Amino acid sequence: MAFLSASLPDLPPLLLLFLFMVSFILFRNLKLPVRNFNIGTLPLMEDPSSFEKVPFPSLFGPAGKYLSLVMPAYNEQDRIRSTLDETLSYLQERAKKNKSFTYEIIIVDDGSKDNTAKVGFEYVKKYTLDVVRVLKQVVNQGKGAAVRKGMLCSRGQLLLMLDSDGATKITDLEKLESQILQSMPEQQGISTKSLPEQLPDKAVVAFGSRAHLEKQALATRKWYRNLLMKAFHLCVLLVAGPGVRDTQCGFKMFTRSAAQQLFANLRLKRWCFDVELVYLCKRLRIPVHEVAVTWAEIPGSKVHFFSFIHMLFELILVRLGYGFHIWKIHTSIQD
Repeated sequence: MAFLSASLPDLPPLLLLFLFMVSFILFRNLKLPVRNFNIGTLPLMEDPSSFEKVPFPSLFGPAGKYLSLVMPAYNEQDRIRSTLDETLSYLQERAKKNKSFTYEIIIVDDGSKDNTAKVGFEYVKKYTLDVVRVLKQVVNQGKGAAVRKGMLCSRGQLLLMLDSDGATKITDLEKLESQILQSMPEQQGISTKSLPEQLPDKAVVAFGSRAHLEKQALATRKWYRNLLMKAFHLCVLLVAGPGVRDTQCGFKMFTRSAAQQLFANLRLKRWCFDVELVYLCKRLRIPVHEVAVTWAEIPGSKVHFFSFIHMLFELILVRLGYGFHIWKIHTSIQD
């Protein structure tokens, strides 16, 4: 025992604990979550009218809708109603004008302790299971895990992740959609007004951005929050590189091909999954377009001081996991 003690480096206990945590999480995530998802563990959805449970469809099957909206929610019973009402009103109005515009909303209840799922099922009953679906996580796993699970169950040719607090104006999805459609030169004349039956199988991503609101945000936030945000942005730049000014806006759109590649590889489950998406886009050579969106601060934010600490920890995981090839990027789910 004396020999073993002498051979170990004299590291502070906190540093040893930190290294142990990093190693544990890195190696725990060696297996891609989607590999389990594709071998018969499809989550179930409940039809409120019959109480029957049927499996969700898979992202890797054929598209059945034009647009899927994935809405992660954790203890959002007080804010999700207004977001769903506004979103469904917009979607219904647009569908009336264009029969090619079909859609679904997938609410991913991330282990909420309130009535978030109950509220979601009210909308399922009102609008049918084909339009609104609720996917329940048994325990809270984090926003990244919720978004990934929802994306893996989506039927859309285009897939939009959006926050349940309604901070981003829902009509701005057309800005992201237009940017993606314009990036497909083989579809000359394509627009949000005249949609084709099938979009090209091309991987493209459009990120909603609040970078144009940065000066206003700096003026209204507390000084220590500004300092933390500056430090966070510097770390993001070191991990993911330049090119995307706002990685954390919860309003992002993916083509089906892009979603298949990205969410088959995504590993982070909480705050910094957005940064990992940017990193993966660069490694997989998926074009990323940043689009300014209308955004407003909504009371009830779940981001606190310790959230920033956890974010920095996750950024270290991304850097180490991919930098040392502990986490491999799979171009096919069969890899």
